[in-house]
Parts: sequence; C-alpha cells; structure tokens
Amino acid sequence: QVQLVESGGGLVQPGGSLRLSCAASGSIFSIATMGWYRQAPEKERDVVAIIIWSTGSTYYADSVKGRFTISRDKAKNTVYLQMNRLRPEDTAVYYCNARLKQSLGNHFDDYWGQGTQVTVSS
Repeated sequence: QVQLVESGGGLVQPGGSLRLSCAASGSIFSIATMGWYRQAPEKERDVVAIIIWSTGSTYYADSVKGRFTISRDKAKNTVYLQMNRLRPEDTAVYYCNARLKQSLGNHFDDYWGQGTQVTVSS
C-alpha cells in the first residue's frame, strides 16, 4: 500500500505565506510525478502545480505562477508547495497527488492524500 500524508494547511491573512508538505510512503518502486490540486466549495478539483520526479521540471496553473513554488526531496519522497502572496481566492482544500508504480512490472497509478484546508481571510 501507498500512503500520502499532508501537512501545513491553516488560516492565513491575505498576502501571507504557507508551506504544504506531502510525504509518500509504503511500497514505492518509481515515482513519475507528484503534485498539488485544490478544490474550493462547489467547484471541481483543479491542478495547482506538478513536478516531474526525475528531472525536477515543473508546471503551474496560471493563477499561481509567480506566487507558488513546488519542490521535492527525492530522498524523502516528499513534495512541498511554498505559497506566497496568498489571496482569498486561494482558499480551498489542497490535495497531494502522486503518480507512481509499486513494482517494476506494474503500471503507474494515481494516489491521493486526505487533503488539507487552506483558508485565506482577514
């Protein structure tokens, strides 16, 4: 089994910063990508940022470019999301995603964390 454990959410004022962490553990053979998605009330889950595990290449949603930074620690199978200059519209539940395979012969599957609430409000 694979577990993704997130931490770092909370309440912050507009303009503030938060750092999310997500550690993957369990039976992991290879990671293709890890990333962050978010879902606001009554909205669909949308991608925020993704990092390619082998190269470190990154993708960001337009709404967070220049404010959020995704990074990884390969030795710890952990991905981070540094969120700066937060806005009320960033309020959502943030979910960690990992696309990985558990053995050489398997295909890649998606795994999700339990979600962490980020609230930006004065």
